[in-house]
Parts: sequence; C-alpha cells; structure tokens
Amino acid sequence: MKTQDRSLDEDSLAMADLAEITDWTPIAGPDDDESGEAVVRALVHRVMASTPWKPWPLEPGETIDDEMVSWGFTTGRGITMVVFAGLAFSDCPDSGWSAYDIGPDDLKAAEAGLDERWPDHLALATQHWGVPDYVNDDSADGFDDEWEPGAGAGRRHLAVWVRPGAQYRLYSTRPSSDPLTTAVGVNYAVYID
Repeated sequence: MKTQDRSLDEDSLAMADLAEITDWTPIAGPDDDESGEAVVRALVHRVMASTPWKPWPLEPGETIDDEMVSWGFTTGRGITMVVFAGLAFSDCPDSGWSAYDIGPDDLKAAEAGLDERWPDHLALATQHWGVPDYVNDDSADGFDDEWEPGAGAGRRHLAVWVRPGAQYRLYSTRPSSDPLTTAVGVNYAVYID
C-alpha cells in the first residue's frame, strides 16, 4: 500500500467556497437522463447566477459533447469545482491523506489510516460549515441507513450538514476485500436536492 499525506490547505479553500453558498435550490437541475449542450449550458447559467465561480471556457473550435452532463468552474480562491445537476465537488488532488495500491493484506492499515486522519478532516469541515447535523461511523449498528437509506453504504465515516437545497457530506471510503478496494481517502461532496 502506498500513501499520500499532504496538508489540508486546498480542502480548506474549497470548503470556504462551498460555505459561501447559502441556498443550492437555484443550482439544482432536472433529475433526468438528459445530456448534451443544452443541459450543460443551462447548468452553467444556473451556477453563474448563484455563485461568483467562473466556468471553464471552451477552446476555439471545441464543442460540448452530446454525453456531457457536468461542467467545471474556477472559484475566486483558485479551486476547481465540478458541478452536475444533483452533485458538486472540488478537485483538490494535492490535499489530504489517501492510500492507494491497496492489496488484500493492507485493509487494516487502510482503515487505521482513515481513522487517524478523519478527526482532522471533520474539524476542518466543522470550522467552515458549523456543527454537523449527523456524524457516525461504520461501527454503529444500522450505519448504512442511519442518516437516510444507503447514505452510509460503502462508507467508513460519514458527517452531514443540511443546507437549503443540499446536503454537504464528508465521508471516507470503507475498505473492502470483495471487491477489493484499491484506494481510500476522506472526501466531501454537495448532494444537491
């Protein structure tokens, strides 16, 4: 198993960006299987109307693929955000702890690494988002469905902050032997209603 352990500086910037959005309702899109240019352009307009984030520009001659359903944005803090009709997350590859190239004999070490780093991630999220509405881990009976059906499935830790039109979720991946989990870390995303 290999690990990456970096500062949480980028995550702190991203969490601050997310904290500034007080209502996600205007950003939410139709919950359907539509894709393509019209869907992406509508998404970009919703995000631009509700945030100061700048959409990634199209290069000369570049078009929006018929299968596209999301778009990237750059925040004023220089963080990349990827937004879908029902989900938003930051792209901060140089922040936090992760383990990868996990083999069958590494699962306990991966769990220990997550357990050791989780408090720092939770403290940072609490600093930006306040006290969570829910926090627990997979040692609790019924954890997979405790917050809502399936919210804890595949998670080792889960914290949730409820906001108008969305839930902020901080979570870690639960290492598994079948199928083998090859990478874990602590992540967060906005689940837009």
